Amino acid sequence: MQIDIVNIEGKTVGQASLADAVFGAKVKEYLLWEMVNAQRAAKRAGTHSTKTRANVRGGGKKPFKQKGTGNARQGSSRAPNHVGGGKVFGPHPRSYAYTVPKKVKRAALVSALSLRAREKKLVVVDALSFDAPKTKRLAGILKVLGVESAVLVDGKENANLSKSARNLPKSKYLAPEGLNVYDILNHPGLIIAAGAVKTIEARVLPAQGETSGTPKAPKGKKSEAKSPTAKAA
Repeated sequence: MQIDIVNIEGKTVGQASLADAVFGAKVKEYLLWEMVNAQRAAKRAGTHSTKTRANVRGGGKKPFKQKGTGNARQGSSRAPNHVGGGKVFGPHPRSYAYTVPKKVKRAALVSALSLRAREKKLVVVDALSFDAPKTKRLAGILKVLGVESAVLVDGKENANLSKSARNLPKSKYLAPEGLNVYDILNHPGLIIAAGAVKTIEARVLPAQGETSGTPKAPKGKKSEAKSPTAKAA
């Protein structure tokens, strides 16, 4: 697919050829849902904690004698059935992160990129270079491009762009290696430097010689086809 390349003034300066397999694929919403859930789960701190009866202070002395009071026998005032006692099956520190297959990650990123391209919210800029970090200037450029809230993608060597974007609350800078589904969907626009397009495509498209997703036969399972020499024997 073809898309216009614009400069920071919003004027068309050329054409870019985007891979249909990356920017023109079918949008699969269930993959977007899966990746957003996975990324949000990985961001959870998981520092919640409660005290069991072993962690609550006190309770070393038996509340009252075993027999003769008419009450149910108790061994500790810090048991879960007492006020101020420990908690049973309460939350403890844990990680909520879980693994998503690489092919699912790639397919979800393709769906996110294709969604922005289909919505006409993908902008390819010839260059996003600055002489020095300047947040005000970057904010003005985004306003000219008509995208005040966007993900800005350029090479990680562009330190001036990174520093200019980090003070913009509605925008975010990402290197092509860090481009992800959650941030794309969390910002209405997507602005990519022309030099970073091929890097994104190389990251998403399968490497040469890599399988396209056809499942392999289980190891140890012998093929049913017999060789001619075996038949002759």
